[in-house]
Amino acid sequence: MAKMLVSDEARKEFNTLRRAFEDVNHQLQTKFSQEPQPIDWEYYRKGLGSRVVDMYKEAYESIEIPKYVDTVTPMFKPKFDALIVELKEAEKESLKESERIEKELAEMEEMKKKISTMTADEYFEKHPELKQKFDDEIRNDYWGY
Repeated sequence: MAKMLVSDEARKEFNTLRRAFEDVNHQLQTKFSQEPQPIDWEYYRKGLGSRVVDMYKEAYESIEIPKYVDTVTPMFKPKFDALIVELKEAEKESLKESERIEKELAEMEEMKKKISTMTADEYFEKHPELKQKFDDEIRNDYWGY
């Protein structure tokens, strides 16, 4: 995607987006995937007393946090994969069109340099379809009015 950006401003925006994505991804991979530190119950027993700490420990250990089961990704993965294939095809078409436009631009630049000294024959040599059109109009005695 970075290859397709043409302006410096677009590249800067893309790099900002990339950094933000990498930061969020890093946080998800580190912070939220780690197990919490075990509670030091003995430390709290010394300060609060064993009765209160045992009550909290029992309540804490009775909590069951369900593990996340991803049911969404399998549902959208085929659609995403299809979009990736479509994107790659669109990228190929875009590159072909870009090459065609670059070639056309080069021809226009060449024509711009030569236009002041170019003869009609040289022009018609590059554009035979126009020569054919003009010859047909002359042959059919059509003079534009």
